[in-house]
Amino acid sequence: MTDARVYLDWNAGAPLRPEARAAMLAALDVTGNPSSPHAEGRRARALVEDAREEVAALVGARPAQVVFTSGATEANNAVVAAGWQTVLLAGIEHDSVLVPAQGLMRSGRTRVLELPVDANGVLKPAAVAERARDAGVGHCLLSLQLANNETGVIQPVGAAAEAARPHGISVHTDAVQAAGRIRLDLRALGVDYLSLTAHKLGGPKGVGALVVRDVAALPAFIAGGGQERRRRAGTENVAAIAGFGAAARAAVRDLETMERVRAMRDRIEAAVKAIAPSTVVVGAGADRLPNTASIALPGASAETLVIALDLAGVAVSAGAACSSGKVAASHVLQAMGLDPSLARAAIRVSLGWSSTERDVAVFTDAWAHVTAQLTGHTAARQRAVA
Repeated sequence: MTDARVYLDWNAGAPLRPEARAAMLAALDVTGNPSSPHAEGRRARALVEDAREEVAALVGARPAQVVFTSGATEANNAVVAAGWQTVLLAGIEHDSVLVPAQGLMRSGRTRVLELPVDANGVLKPAAVAERARDAGVGHCLLSLQLANNETGVIQPVGAAAEAARPHGISVHTDAVQAAGRIRLDLRALGVDYLSLTAHKLGGPKGVGALVVRDVAALPAFIAGGGQERRRRAGTENVAAIAGFGAAARAAVRDLETMERVRAMRDRIEAAVKAIAPSTVVVGAGADRLPNTASIALPGASAETLVIALDLAGVAVSAGAACSSGKVAASHVLQAMGLDPSLARAAIRVSLGWSSTERDVAVFTDAWAHVTAQLTGHTAARQRAVA
């Protein structure tokens, strides 16, 4: 570990923004419970409602549509477990959607129909209409992430929602990775439910939101109080919510920096292929988030790449899950039909608003060194230095 480390794992969690830190510290000095009617309570309530306005503005919603949660995992679970007879989803979804859906399917309470994706991991909206006929009449949900956390591939959520609507299907999108990286508008997306989390935006961990369209039904997912319009009982985490609001406001402001981030991402992808020509950029044929690169080096292990880069001072993530010392191919890459050996060799590089050209240079140099060691291509190091 050195002071010169480079952080390229923004999709796992962004650094805390100074604005969010300041808002949280100020909120910690607020004594009142936001449900109390006295002056102290009203002051706490004002912080919560100010933050609700900022989070609503992030996704083009109205403040009354925002329900604060402990994060997107809770928000996703709340929607998936809302009593659907049938759930339509693709194998690329985050585990916080897949796992509760699979649990309901095993219990016999819900039928889960999987939607196919192409080699880039993109759902064809026509598949929604086809599966809708299989779903039949009933209480049905389509859950489709807006952008994938591993590949950055953006889904045609608006078109899928349009295809689902004539069949009476409600639509949910996990917008965690998209928020703050591309411009969002709830009305344009046409969804009923949209999940967010703060720590991908530079807010604190442990707070998120579920945005619920006015006409969408959603039972209370935590009972025992009137908070969050009786949808989520419990005293609000005022400091975390204040930090979320500040981060959301800053993220909207910084959307214009994403083209600079895209240019850096593109340089990284060009460099890794120049250094090791066999390198594969996963999802390169699709529309992607400007900050995300999924890179696979044939013959390598994602676990080895992540450790080697970490030792070189660069933080990235694996595109594979490690469990009990074994490396298994990512379910996302499997759903895309990627060769299992290549899927086990995929890492994720993700940038953010404060990423620099130095970050790109350090990563590129580290990649050249690591690939030279792993592949024996000593010329890779020479090309990087040149």
